[in-house]
Amino acid sequence: MKRFCEQLGRRTVVSLEELGYVASLCLESVLWLFLGPRRRQPVQTSAVFREAMEIGVMAIPIVSMLCFAVGVMLAIQGIETLKVFGAESKVVIGIALSVTREFSPLIVAILVAGRSGSAIAARIGTMHESQEIDALRVIGINPIRYLSTPLLLAALISVPSLTVLGDLAGLFGGALFTSLKLNVPVTVFFQRCLDILSVDDIGQGLIKSIIFSLIIVLIGVSNGFQVRGGAEGVGRATTRSVVLSITFIILADLIFTFFMNR
Repeated sequence: MKRFCEQLGRRTVVSLEELGYVASLCLESVLWLFLGPRRRQPVQTSAVFREAMEIGVMAIPIVSMLCFAVGVMLAIQGIETLKVFGAESKVVIGIALSVTREFSPLIVAILVAGRSGSAIAARIGTMHESQEIDALRVIGINPIRYLSTPLLLAALISVPSLTVLGDLAGLFGGALFTSLKLNVPVTVFFQRCLDILSVDDIGQGLIKSIIFSLIIVLIGVSNGFQVRGGAEGVGRATTRSVVLSITFIILADLIFTFFMNR
């Protein structure tokens, strides 16, 4: 029991230290947006656009395909469930609210975490092990400003944009299957969606996507900066980054869904 308590205490201290490191990383990344021009080290717009292309634009095909598939699956399950009550036409409400509030931001965040979060951790970890980050410090370039801040800004732009795209793809998938199954025209489906959805419904998904983007970038960057042990350490950091990102995304989604739907 004593050994168990000691191990639990050590793990708790390590977790709190890492949480503090992530918080300081977030604060420093944000501060560089405002302090950079004064210190003659502004965040380069080209770097932000380059990261936004990688995080956002390159992910458009996979996001569109998977959100479309999720919309179809929601339509299938919704129609089969409501058929028991003879209320198949009400499936539009479930699809519209589920896609915009829940599934689109969640699917997008998990995809970005697996696709870009792992790449962030691997890239920064490799730079750390090859002493490129030390070289940046030697020539007077702050690594947080050079690496973390552009990633954070690009994710804050790209992930909500992908969420809006996911909303449209998911609704279109649901509309297409509903039109085939219930003979409801796609235009009528979207008109009903406009009647049902409010600004709060869209905003809930966008707020979640902003929080998810912070989680993905901060966990990826922090794991990259803390790599130890060569190539094996890079592999462990990459895996840990993806697992932690998806875990915290789901937990954050649970918390926000609970408080936003009370």
